[in-house]
Amino acid sequence: QVQLVESGGGLVQAGGSLRLSCAASGRTFSSMGWFRQAPGKERDFVGAINWSGGSTLYADSVKGRFTISRANAKNTVYLQMNNLKSEDTAVYYCAARSGSDYTRWDLYNYWGQGTQVTVSS
Repeated sequence: QVQLVESGGGLVQAGGSLRLSCAASGRTFSSMGWFRQAPGKERDFVGAINWSGGSTLYADSVKGRFTISRANAKNTVYLQMNNLKSEDTAVYYCAARSGSDYTRWDLYNYWGQGTQVTVSS
């Protein structure tokens, strides 16, 4: 059974940092990404990583503040979030797909349950 399990969410003050983790089990993936959904809004792409080469892509809204990395041995992807802003408040979802084109965020078809990130101003 394929599972993506996120952890690391919580409440943080503006300007603070959090690191989210997503542990994959049941199979390996070529591409993994992070998405977020704020109340009343659609789910948005945050960033993604190509598992083999480590190339990354970020949404403009988080570029320079968020960093995606992976730990191959643990089959885990991380989202380091620095200089958090109130507008980063959302449920953050880990996602994965078989294909290696990690930039195709419309093709991610495995999803975690989400973890809440709340940034207080």
